[in-house]
Amino acid sequence: MSELASNTTNRAKGIGRIQRVGLREVWSHEALDFTTWLEENIDVLADATGLELSGVEREQAVGAFSVDLIAQDKDGRAVVIENQLGKSDHDHLGKLLTYLVGIQAALAVWIVADPRPEHVGVIAWLNESSSADFYLLKVEAVRIGDSEPAPLLTQIVGPSEETRAAVRTKKDLAERHRLRYRFFEGLLEHAKSKTKLHAKIRPSINISVGAASGIAGVHFNYVVLERDARVELYIDTGNGDKNQRVFDALSHQKERIEEAFGQPLEWDTKEGRRACRIQKTYATGGYRDEDKWGVVYKDLAEAMVKLASVLKPHLKPKFRAVLPLDLALTR
Repeated sequence: MSELASNTTNRAKGIGRIQRVGLREVWSHEALDFTTWLEENIDVLADATGLELSGVEREQAVGAFSVDLIAQDKDGRAVVIENQLGKSDHDHLGKLLTYLVGIQAALAVWIVADPRPEHVGVIAWLNESSSADFYLLKVEAVRIGDSEPAPLLTQIVGPSEETRAAVRTKKDLAERHRLRYRFFEGLLEHAKSKTKLHAKIRPSINISVGAASGIAGVHFNYVVLERDARVELYIDTGNGDKNQRVFDALSHQKERIEEAFGQPLEWDTKEGRRACRIQKTYATGGYRDEDKWGVVYKDLAEAMVKLASVLKPHLKPKFRAVLPLDLALTR
C-alpha cells in the first residue's frame, strides 16, 4: 500500500499521527518554565519511572549550587531531579552527583532532551556500582493534529532487580576479599614463629596462599573458607595423569604418613578433576569468624609444621623412582 493510501486510510479510521514539537516552543526557559511545570505535574515523572513521588520542592541549596527539584519516594527517601533541555553534558552530570551526595539522597533522576551514549553508559554503570538508584529520561514534546502540545518522558536507563543484585554481589565480594586478606595477614605473621615455609609469602584476597614443596606444581597451602580452614599439599602439575601418579605414590605411604602426622588426613582425588590434595580441615572457624582467628591461626600453623615435616621426606630426590620421570625436582 502506498504512503498516501495509508495516510488516507488512517484518517478515515480517525487515527492521528504524532508530531514532534520543539521543546523551546513549549517551555522557553528550562528553570522558570520546565522545572515549574514538572513540579506541578510530578505524576508525569512518576508514570515514566514507576516511582511514587511526593513532597516536591524547588531550588534547594546544596553548597553553592541549587537542586532543580527534590522529592520523596514512597519510603521517604530523598530524590534529586536535574533537568536539561538540551544534549546531556558533563556539567549537569557532575551537578547531579554533587546534589546526590550533598543531601544524601538515595535516588537521582536526570531528564534530558538528547542523551549522549556516553552518559547512558555512565548511568548504567552507576546503577551497578553504587548504593543509589539512577534514572536517565528523555523528554520530548508532541502533539496530534491541532491538539495542545503534550510532554513525552521516556526512561532510557534505570535501576532493576538485576542491577541491585549485582551491587549486592560486588559488595559481598569486596567484603570477602577484605576479610580473607586480613585473615592471611594475621595467619602468615603468626606462622613465622612456627615455620619459615611461608615467611616470604604475601597475604591474598583469594581462598589460599601457598609455598613451594620442592616439586614443580606441588605446594603446601593454607586455605580458608567462610566457616572452616585447612592445610594441604596441593598437587597440580598442569597434567591430570602426572598429578594422579604423584598422588598415588604418596598414598602408597598413607599409613606411615598418617601415623607420623598423628591424625587421619583427607586424601582427596576425584574423577574428572585435575588437581589432587592431601589435607587436614579444621572446623574451628573461617574468615567470617574473626573472633576465633587466634585459635584458627594456632591450629593451622601447628598442622602445617606437621604436614610439611611428614611429607617433605617423600618429596626429596630419593623419591624420584616413584615419581613421573618428567617431573623435575627443584634444587
